[in-house]
Amino acid sequence: MKISNQLENREVPLCVICKENPAREGMKTCSKECSKACKKAYYKTDKYKAYQKAYYKAYQKTDKYKEKFELTNKIVLSTFGMLSRGKGMEYAIKSLPVLVKKYPNLIYLIIGETHPGASYQDGIKYRGELEDLVKKLKLQNNVKFVKKYLSLSELVEYLLATDIYMFTNLEKAQISSGTLTYALGCGKAIVATPIIYAEEILSGERGVLVRFKDPSSFSRGVDKILSNKKLKENLEKNAYFFSRQMIWSNVAYSYLKIFNKVVQLRKEITEKFPKIKLSHLKKITDSFGIIQFSSYNVPDKKSGYTLDDNARALIVSVLHDKLFNSEESQELSKIYLNFIENVQEIDGNFKNQHKNKEEFTNPYSEDAFGRALWALGYVINKSEKDYLRIKARNIFEKSFNYVSCINSPRAKAFSLSGLVYYYKKIPNEKVLIKIKELANDLVKLYEENSSRDWAWFEPSLTYSNAKLPKALLLAYDATGNKKYLGIAEKSLKFLTDLCIINEKLYPIGQNGWCNRRERRAFFDQQPVDASTMVHTYLVAYELTGKKDYYKKALIAFNWFLGYNHLNQMIYDEATGGCFDGLGKHSLNFNQGAESTVSYLMARIFLEELKINKE
Repeated sequence: MKISNQLENREVPLCVICKENPAREGMKTCSKECSKACKKAYYKTDKYKAYQKAYYKAYQKTDKYKEKFELTNKIVLSTFGMLSRGKGMEYAIKSLPVLVKKYPNLIYLIIGETHPGASYQDGIKYRGELEDLVKKLKLQNNVKFVKKYLSLSELVEYLLATDIYMFTNLEKAQISSGTLTYALGCGKAIVATPIIYAEEILSGERGVLVRFKDPSSFSRGVDKILSNKKLKENLEKNAYFFSRQMIWSNVAYSYLKIFNKVVQLRKEITEKFPKIKLSHLKKITDSFGIIQFSSYNVPDKKSGYTLDDNARALIVSVLHDKLFNSEESQELSKIYLNFIENVQEIDGNFKNQHKNKEEFTNPYSEDAFGRALWALGYVINKSEKDYLRIKARNIFEKSFNYVSCINSPRAKAFSLSGLVYYYKKIPNEKVLIKIKELANDLVKLYEENSSRDWAWFEPSLTYSNAKLPKALLLAYDATGNKKYLGIAEKSLKFLTDLCIINEKLYPIGQNGWCNRRERRAFFDQQPVDASTMVHTYLVAYELTGKKDYYKKALIAFNWFLGYNHLNQMIYDEATGGCFDGLGKHSLNFNQGAESTVSYLMARIFLEELKINKE
């Protein structure tokens, strides 16, 4: 009751953060028995799970780490932590004879020093007993003791070399475990005794639970995983993906939300952005171009290449080089521009989807043509490298006449962007006429489709919607025609009202889009739409000076940083890539070209504005 009295006397609300379900349940029980103040203290912590840190490593295979520790071609089981009685490692060792008969290349690593908190001599004695047990069972070739205290990086490398992590603790009431959390964070298949924490964190097919002090149960659990490759892969992926909510960026955001409920520390929208990394962009790019899809963070070369992706990647690499004078982005720019040149037809159109350098699978796309023209105009306007500008100009001018053949509103908007970038660098009456022609086409669409409650160019909103008002903003910049500016701002406000709710971005979902007089779809949300909105708001801010547009750009960009309905990072700081989409209940953890380039484009446009301000 002493704590209860202290809570009663507080003048501010109090939030108690509990890391696991049992602690939260205990808090509920306590709150029933304590004062009203203690009830207030609970603050629905079951809604705000505060997980331990999981080591932030990209999902990856074991091969190179096994090679480092001379474990190539071995099936590696491991347990790590300070050795002391109660850890239950003897039962894991006793489970091995049956397993070794079936898997003779199996090795069990027991990693860690004797626990300093236990009686040191008793800990030494316990290790000796384990070593004696290994000899008794003739497992000297299958059990290895790593008798040292490892640094965090060493520990993670051992985990990444592991096929199955063995959690052997005997204390049922244990409600937290750093070793389990790290194994989960590294995407390991786990066999564990059913302590309270393991029961919670390994539910949902994230691990296999076995009985306490039962070697045969351990044997069955390990064999169940090793004999079923698909099960092992599913356990690994489920563990890794579940643990993404434990990484510091997501945990920090969850804490901030809680703290802001109690006392406003700072706004959840941040202007502190991650460092720009091209690591994943380079990984998914080869000598021909950027590869379309990835399986998780591994490029899938069978998916081929698209003009769309290479055009957008060219914009990123050119602006990166302009801002940082980067040799790596110069090389990437050459690859992407060469791709565009290689796929151009005699009439100025471009082939879109390519299996490899010799084969294409889907000949043409108006949107792809428009994105290519946008990228080419951008290079001409922004690049400081003559060889890039000259090549881009030759390709652009060869395609200029084909602009009259396109009909898609978005293709016109993409093309209009490229024309404006070209015109701002190389004033040309013929180009200006084409800018006005395309802008007037968009104005006509707006006038035909808009009404008092529908300020839009079409009877539905689908993908890359913000490109339409952005094109008119750029047309206004080139021509000074205020009608373009007026329609751009009206349509952008309409889109904003639909997509920014309580200062959080909800891009139009792919599952149904948003049709006139119908409820809009919220899922799945795509990085390309968030990126498009960031750029459009920045263009609006630069042209009008209205600070609200900059604020909206930050809101849209923070979607990538966890300010979304799942409160999950869409940008992957470990790889430099971006997850492919945000669903109602989970992320799409693939990191393909479109999503990665979309994030980088939004990030680098913000960086350009920051540098220009300085």
